[in-house]
Amino acid sequence: MADIDYYKVLGVSRMASTEEIRKAYKKLVRQNHPDRRPNDKQAAERFKQVQEAYAVLGDVEKRKMYDCYGTAFQGAGPGPHTQTWPNQAGPIDLGDLFGGQFNLGDLFSDSVGGDGFGGRTRAGHRTAKASKGQDVQAQIEVPFLVAAEGGIHDLQIIRNGKSERLSVKIPPGVDTSSVIRLAGQGQPDFGGPPGDVLVTIQVAPHPFFRREGTNLLLDVPITVTEAALGAKVDVPTLSDGNVVVTVPAGTSSGSKLRLRGKGVVDQKTKKYGDQFIVVKIVVPQEINSQTRKLLQQLAKSVPQSPREDLWKL
Repeated sequence: MADIDYYKVLGVSRMASTEEIRKAYKKLVRQNHPDRRPNDKQAAERFKQVQEAYAVLGDVEKRKMYDCYGTAFQGAGPGPHTQTWPNQAGPIDLGDLFGGQFNLGDLFSDSVGGDGFGGRTRAGHRTAKASKGQDVQAQIEVPFLVAAEGGIHDLQIIRNGKSERLSVKIPPGVDTSSVIRLAGQGQPDFGGPPGDVLVTIQVAPHPFFRREGTNLLLDVPITVTEAALGAKVDVPTLSDGNVVVTVPAGTSSGSKLRLRGKGVVDQKTKKYGDQFIVVKIVVPQEINSQTRKLLQQLAKSVPQSPREDLWKL
């Protein structure tokens, strides 16, 4: 495997913070996304490299291994997030086994047209059906943004006794436990078609977004005065940058504000979910004497407790 400088791919220094790496990744993904630059082979290759780089640098443990060993830390085979389990050993070459070429029909036929397995040759009718190669089970962990918006992710498998790398196209909207089938990429079989590779998806967590189905949840802290008087606050979206959200006056902690269509696409309906802003009122840990007096005045002006009659049976 060529030693790739993932820091150079993302355009960040080796001392870059997790947030700096994430921002660089999101910027480059938008610039080179296949939907934005169709039929651009250089952009597609760049898009693939950026995702590969972020899959390592965006993971704390993988980044430590990369800093110590470079891309060689992946060369020993599947890592903790990329596992493959071939269902059986590689195929046997019967030609080598018997020392030369032979006719499979001759090997299993007899003088009366039997095929050796209770079937018949074409002269009498039924023939043995060629078997399909074994499927290969694999698991990969993909970045949160790639799972939501789609992209390319590399997969290393053991096939026919050799370690090979495949590119997996991740469709938008996949979630943890989704399975992607790579038809014909599994174990070969003598006389029949090869099996498939069945890739189970594990979605890496996002620094601040959470996912519930096709909806996204984002905790947004606001002050007591913003909650009481109302405010306009900037909040991030997954792929459309920051937007301004109006917090109505009198908003309580835990309230949810909806941003329609800012969630994740549904793979079946192709409709987008929503993003919910979950309001979290943050109280200052230290206040000066003037603020304390103002709060005391506020407490007197609102004498009713929000817990009044709450737990009466």
